[in-house]
Amino acid sequence: MSKYLFKLLILLILVSITLVIACEGTITRWKWIDTIPKPWLLTESEISEILPEFQKRFPKFEERLKAFAIWRIGTPYDIFKLGEEKPPDTDPIIRLDVSDCTVHVLTSLAFVQSNSWDEARKNLIEIHYKPDSSGEKIPTYQSRWHFTIDRLLSNPSTVNITADLLDSADLETIDIKLNVKDDGNEFLDLGWSREVEISYIPNEMINEALFEKLPEVCGISFVRKKYFKNGVVIGHEGILIDQKDLIHASSTAGKTVKVDIMDYYFDDDGPIFDGVMIYKFFPIEEL
Repeated sequence: MSKYLFKLLILLILVSITLVIACEGTITRWKWIDTIPKPWLLTESEISEILPEFQKRFPKFEERLKAFAIWRIGTPYDIFKLGEEKPPDTDPIIRLDVSDCTVHVLTSLAFVQSNSWDEARKNLIEIHYKPDSSGEKIPTYQSRWHFTIDRLLSNPSTVNITADLLDSADLETIDIKLNVKDDGNEFLDLGWSREVEISYIPNEMINEALFEKLPEVCGISFVRKKYFKNGVVIGHEGILIDQKDLIHASSTAGKTVKVDIMDYYFDDDGPIFDGVMIYKFFPIEEL
């Protein structure tokens, strides 16, 4: 064997060893999630001890969000359980013991940017509330992002990317006044409404080719036309990973689950919603 071929062989062996070590390291990181207690079983201080380990094992923001969402699979379902810890909604500002669809998305987003429970609470306020006239975010019922579509259009942490995925001719567009019912009354007692134009992906354009265009981790929200009469657009949302798996808090299952997006969206009777909107997550530090 020539000296050149010998050196090439050694290089290939070293590269192979490096790839094997890297692969084993990746597998170990993901298996670690199965070794820690589920979040709804832990105290705030125990969560604070685990959060830095997520930062260490998953340094990339999107990968960490994926890992945290996977960890939360199995969380008991309960709806409308986040509040301001004062009337009219005395529920906690942040929690991990129960979840609904939006709570799963927003609390996961807050915790993956935090090294402690208190920091996560602070970050959720940053994500979940609108700034007042002075730019300060104070958690009140009126300042909360109550409507998912309002959040997708204006909240820098969850940015709508639907129009980037398809030609405008393939999207369905509507004009709607948020929080205003057909009879002119408010849907929620907020003293607030917003007129918006919304484009979403209709059912005939929802297929595997669409999902192949998506980032490895993104948000997906589901449109219900029957809600339009109440000034509401979105009926559900979750986190989509690996361009195919939906992690969401399911009222039907009574817990947070991971399901194939196509199997979930199209049941034996056809599509269960009227369209989807896709959004991208951004860390607070980049805003």
